[in-house]
Formats: sequence, structure tokens, C-alpha cells
Amino acid sequence: MNDATSPATPVIPAAYFGERVTWVHHWTDRLFSFRCTRDAHFRFRAGEFAMIGLMVGAKPLVRAYSMASPTWDEELEFLSIKVQDGPLTSRLQHIGVGDTVLIGKKPTGTLVTDNLRPGRTLWLLATGTGLAPFLSLAREPDVYDRFETVVVAHTVRQVAELAHRELFERDLPRHEFLGEMVAGKLRYYPSVTREPFATQGRITTLIENGRIFADLGLPALSPEHDRVMLCGSEAMNRDCKAMLEARGFEEGANNAPGTYVVEKAFVTK
Repeated sequence: MNDATSPATPVIPAAYFGERVTWVHHWTDRLFSFRCTRDAHFRFRAGEFAMIGLMVGAKPLVRAYSMASPTWDEELEFLSIKVQDGPLTSRLQHIGVGDTVLIGKKPTGTLVTDNLRPGRTLWLLATGTGLAPFLSLAREPDVYDRFETVVVAHTVRQVAELAHRELFERDLPRHEFLGEMVAGKLRYYPSVTREPFATQGRITTLIENGRIFADLGLPALSPEHDRVMLCGSEAMNRDCKAMLEARGFEEGANNAPGTYVVEKAFVTK
């Protein structure tokens, strides 16, 4: 890693924990995941994000990242894009095991179940690295207590960008503690926009033409029974919000639960 971003003895600002990288996985030349240690005092709700980053010189360089790990995990995991000229991701993509990353001490965010009214089916709609908070929520026992069905719909450009596909298709159903809980409740729906794949197209298109409901054997979206979380690009969030509100959905927020919520903190650089 570049010496300019990893001083031998970095002075960690009081607002951050300095955590050690324990694992890095590069999915593609545009996408990677990493895990780091977790301070015993760091607490978060599934779906929240924290400011994370690196010390660059004597200053912290941070962006908002959703925790991809479940709340009960002893470590923290994150999913990130790589932007070659991005202020943070151009550096972050080169981290290795043993390096130090900054983790903000005050997680927050709107993608928490408390911001939704009770419902029957929870739809988690993501594009790209917007999957991160749903990786946490999909492994949260409370989610399955609240909802009869949980759908994770992940749309990417290329098949190789379907990060954690095996988690949903293989690992979770076999999980020692969660397997029985997710059985019959968790539905995974991957789609690809720029390569041949079993399911092709933008998530808005798949919703509007009804294919996703036909494929999953579920009724069309209704604010009476369905609750939706959105996390993706600005265009995806905008288009999905318009589509939902046209169907009578109301946006929820902290202290004002609704029928859908959207995460506006999304790393693009």
C-alpha cells in the first residue's frame, strides 16, 4: 500500500476507531470487499452506515459506507467500488491485511426496519454496491420475525459483479443458525443489464412489466402489504421512488415510519 496513506504509527482522530484489515477480496476490477476488526464498543443496527476511510497524511479521508456484516459478527465487512481517480476509493482499493482503516464511531442511516410500518413482504432493492446494507439485513434474525417474506433483488451490469451470490444461493440456506429461519422466507433475485443472464434488465423494468412477481410467485407491489428499501445509484433511487409513490407508497424516516425508505449515502468516488 502507498506509504502516503499508511503511516507507520498513524494518529487516529477521536471520532474514529482504528481497525486492522483482516481480509480483502477483489470481485472484479471495479468491485471489492474487505473485513476488519471491530471495537467492542462499536454498535449498529442492521442497514446502517458509518464514515470509514484512511488517514492521508495527518488527515482522515472518509466516506459513508454501509456495514455489510450482520450486527452479531465479531468483525466488520464492507463492499466498495474502485474509482481510479476517486479521492478515497483510488486508495482504499489497495489496502491489504494488516493495514489500518478508520471506522466512524457514530453509525446512522434510514435503512432500518424501525423506519418501516409492519408489513408482509420486505423488498430489498439494490444496484451495485448498494447491496451492502442488505447483506447485513438478510442475516438479521429480527427481520424474519417481522416479515413473512424477504426479497433481495440485486441488479448489476455484469455477471461477475453479483457479489455474494453464493451467500444467498448456498451459504445462508445451510447456515448453522440462520438456515432454518431463512428457509421459505428469503428470496434472492439477481439481474444483469449488460451481459446475457437468466434475468436481464433494470429492476424498475422488471417491476413495471411484472416479470419479477411472476418469477417469484408474489403479488405486485402494494403499500397495504409490502415494504421496500432502496439502495443504489442516484438514478435507481430516483426512478424507484417515483414508481413506488405512484403506487401509493410513502417514504419513511427516523421517528416517522413509512412504507418505503431510501438510503441517500452512496459511495461513488
